[in-house]
Amino acid sequence: MDRRPDAGRIRRVVTGHDANGKAVVVSDGPAPVVHTAEKRPGYASTEIWRTNETPARIGSLCPDETGGPRRQLPHARGTVIRINTLAPESEELRRLSAADAQDIFSSLGNDTASTYAKSGRHPLIHRTETIDYCIVLSGELTMILDDSEVVLRAGDVVVQCGTNHAWANRGRVPCQIAFILIDGEFDPGLKSALDKT
Repeated sequence: MDRRPDAGRIRRVVTGHDANGKAVVVSDGPAPVVHTAEKRPGYASTEIWRTNETPARIGSLCPDETGGPRRQLPHARGTVIRINTLAPESEELRRLSAADAQDIFSSLGNDTASTYAKSGRHPLIHRTETIDYCIVLSGELTMILDDSEVVLRAGDVVVQCGTNHAWANRGRVPCQIAFILIDGEFDPGLKSALDKT
């Protein structure tokens, strides 16, 4: 478990424009929002930025939408970028009940994500209606799908297309992974098949 006082703290530099349209730095410092989960020791989710529409409106100063209650998903037609720190997985995490898993996702702002009660594959298995670009920054992580697993290392990139998945740190050191989530919508045929599982 990473117990450093700066765990989850990521430097965020935000640019904008001055009154003459010149590019300037608007802010430079730690990202202001870091979420943790009581039932998941060593987990930190650092909110970097959100957009709430497509195309994203670009003004002289873009509004910072990262504050407020934890929200796992982007808004409709929006995006979110965050960097998560995942401690090595504990035996307690592996033994979570379906209700405990549901509580974790509720604390992350997504009551409907957990699919553990249906699949039993991993306590943190879940599905979101998003396209996610996942970039492993440090450490090692195992991506768990319905019937397979893939070991990922620093520099590896996953394009997660609304699939059922979980992330397990089976290593000995914390892993950092960047997530860029883009709001999506399941094709009606796929949604019908998913509703049957």
